[in-house]
Amino acid sequence: MIRKILYVLLAALVIIQFFRPGRNQSAGPFPNDVTTQFPLASETKAVLEVACYDCHSNNTRYPWYTNVQPVGWWLQNHVNEGKRELNFSEFATYAPKKQHHKFEEIKEAVTEGWMPLDSYKWIHKDAVLTKEQSTAIAKWCDENMAKLPAPEPKK
Repeated sequence: MIRKILYVLLAALVIIQFFRPGRNQSAGPFPNDVTTQFPLASETKAVLEVACYDCHSNNTRYPWYTNVQPVGWWLQNHVNEGKRELNFSEFATYAPKKQHHKFEEIKEAVTEGWMPLDSYKWIHKDAVLTKEQSTAIAKWCDENMAKLPAPEPKK
């Protein structure tokens, strides 16, 4: 009986490999990218791309294990959620008050260390931000928030 259950589970695992999620990979350039409207130092831009763009842009670098289902489904769902929250590739399309709010959130996320996610940093060691990198991103956010109208306070 146990052997039959194992065969069924193995067959199910093989079958689900044929059902792959769509990929979040677009060819650039991205005219609405945050860096086109809000330029930043090339070093800071490189850090932002390595640490943030996989989940928060229109172009994800997929690791090998996304080819194994159901891991690929989970990861694609995670990327979709990240893009819904913040999409650097479409940032210039946001209203100015929303941009201001997103800069506040970016600054908070990097200075408090809850972004990038720990689960991402375990595998992507290059995404671990140093204090200097976090400070540079926060400074860039502050500079841009000063140029934008602040969002209305919640009542």
